[in-house]
Amino acid sequence: MKLLIIEDDISIRNVLRLGLEELSYSVDEAEDGERGLYLAKINKYDLIILDNILPKKLGKKVCEEIRNSGINTPILLLSAKNDVNSKIELLDSGADDYLTKPFSFAELQARIKSLLRRPHKIEGIILKSKNIILNTDTGEVFFKNKKIYLTRKEFCLLEFLMKNSNKILNRTKLIENIWDMNGDPFSNTIETHISNLRGKIKDSNKKIILNVPGRGYKFVSD
Repeated sequence: MKLLIIEDDISIRNVLRLGLEELSYSVDEAEDGERGLYLAKINKYDLIILDNILPKKLGKKVCEEIRNSGINTPILLLSAKNDVNSKIELLDSGADDYLTKPFSFAELQARIKSLLRRPHKIEGIILKSKNIILNTDTGEVFFKNKKIYLTRKEFCLLEFLMKNSNKILNRTKLIENIWDMNGDPFSNTIETHISNLRGKIKDSNKKIILNVPGRGYKFVSD
């Protein structure tokens, strides 16, 4: 899954990014409201973590403009204010949840999981196809009823391929959704991860991840 962090404090931003990447999320960052709004409009994210006090454009305004653009991505707003009126005001701007600073990473993680589980924001947490069962909540993958180990990137790659079954996904699409906006589309990292993933879900009778020459890759569903 891909998240966007809009936070001007670089130390907080780094802690959040490192912690979320350890949980297998792909993370983009923005240091001010204008940049964050731009990224939210041009990219597809599963969730946005948005600080309220930001340079150039306040989080409340960013949230309002995201919603006015027709984007329904879950938004978790961060603010130092903890009075009821402030919370109501920020939630009324279109945020899905509110977290008061300072907060623990464990609490942030719980809020993120709660938002991503909401049925109108996510279709499901278990993907099944080609003798593969992938649980996006627990991070577990089973192939032919046996649990297999995948690295963070392999898990994210398989999840994205399964969610887009039978679609041809080019290099740029994979880089943008599995790595981050700074990923190099000309490196061989995609080929390496595809090769490793194929080795772990190899089926002698069926081809699961196909190469489409000159176009990209495709996960063939049942």
